[in-house]
Amino acid sequence: MIRAIRLPLCVLAALAIAGSSCGRPAASLRLVTTTTVEGSGLLEFLLPQYRIACRCDVQAVAFGTGQALSLLEHGDADLSLTHDPEREQQSIATGHVQRYAKVMFNDFVIAGPTADPAGVRAASDPTDAMRRIAQSGAPFASRGDNSGTHSRELRFWQRAGITPPASRIETGQGMAATLRIAAERQAYVLSDRGTFEQLGPSLKLAVLFQGGDDLLNTYAVMIRTGLPADRLQGAEAMFHWLTEGAGRDAIEAYRANGQQAFHLWPAGVPRDRPDDVPHAR
Repeated sequence: MIRAIRLPLCVLAALAIAGSSCGRPAASLRLVTTTTVEGSGLLEFLLPQYRIACRCDVQAVAFGTGQALSLLEHGDADLSLTHDPEREQQSIATGHVQRYAKVMFNDFVIAGPTADPAGVRAASDPTDAMRRIAQSGAPFASRGDNSGTHSRELRFWQRAGITPPASRIETGQGMAATLRIAAERQAYVLSDRGTFEQLGPSLKLAVLFQGGDDLLNTYAVMIRTGLPADRLQGAEAMFHWLTEGAGRDAIEAYRANGQQAFHLWPAGVPRDRPDDVPHAR
């Protein structure tokens, strides 16, 4: 059994706003998503289009994936859009999810100071890159917030056989804020590409390592179990819009500072399991 969680006042306030719009809170669809979807600018791009299409009220809040899915599991959201397959599998395994589908993907990048004192540009893979950062003593900005990005970072440290170094800065904040801190401190950082592209022109950071399956970043939409009929109908409509409908065109059209931030999940490729990928491994 999953224990109840105590939420900070700022979270409770955000959820109160999300559940009390247009004078009819019971009919308001509640979406919880990640700070990478928000920080990339995609959330702000999609929501107005969907509100017009559905002629309904949709309220969204963004947190790290871990907290986002905890909110979904505790009934504080109707559906989620997240990017941590292992954490998503936990929600499915505990019976909190009735529908699941991959929507889109991009990748993670390792960014840092242009001078690259740790030699990350010469790394053979992400694990080697993290090992070089640790051995150099260079600062590394970590979200430290149980997000999908944070989970991926911890996986790389583990694979490298390294305890996260003392030079690691835990920001406890979302992707956009963590990138700004990394730029100020001239630290290395693991980022989703969408948020990096959105903020890149204002950051004194360069992408130093990219590419490969280990940095694949997939996004999935999930509907929670136990929704009453009115909420389920709304959640199913948005699920379909994102996976089969005009939402796909909107995602494809979105650009972050002129760069494609997300790629659509290819038609005909399996997408109903967290470990599905958009191409053959």
